[in-house]
Amino acid sequence: MKGKKTLLTKEGLKELQDELDDLINVKRPANLKAIKEARALGDLSENADYDAAKNDQAELEGRIKKIEKMLENYEIIEKTSNDVVGLGSTVNIKYIDDDEEDEYKIVGSQEADPFMSKISNESPIAKALLNKKVGDIVEVESPNGVYKIEITEIK
Repeated sequence: MKGKKTLLTKEGLKELQDELDDLINVKRPANLKAIKEARALGDLSENADYDAAKNDQAELEGRIKKIEKMLENYEIIEKTSNDVVGLGSTVNIKYIDDDEEDEYKIVGSQEADPFMSKISNESPIAKALLNKKVGDIVEVESPNGVYKIEITEIK
């Protein structure tokens, strides 16, 4: 039985493929070299360089496996229209209480990066926005209480 599909934009798929390529073809060989050099220093029981390189290797291999698993079972998010908010939409919003404005791109959870204004379709704000239109005012439930936002533009 296959697990849940990883939802990705075309850009997100390319980023994952590029990251996997870098991990396998650049970082893995560099890590193996670091392990070999640390091993050459002698006693492994008190060799901090060796321990660090082995820890790096475990993280590296874990990330490779995680990306490979995502790439085995993904679905490309196709934005269908600019009329309603959906996966892949970029949405401009205005907070009703303070007239602040923000822009978010709604992506799958694996691509979410709040620092780049990419929010997961599973986040409270995205859930409130999905399938809504420009001019709609929606309520968003947050740990600090409910607040209202207005959709000002869908791209």
